[in-house]
Amino acid sequence: MTRQIVLDTETTGLSAEGGDRIIEIGCVELIGRKLTGNNLHTYLNPE
Repeated sequence: MTRQIVLDTETTGLSAEGGDRIIEIGCVELIGRKLTGNNLHTYLNPE
């Protein structure tokens, strides 16, 4: 079975040079293309 970790980020914009930051991170684990229930979600302070 193949194990995969799917990662998602949310940002304040698309320009790191312009000061935009990552504000949220989430990920889920899949084994054999099925969710395992293992996940992570957190908000970050962009300041």
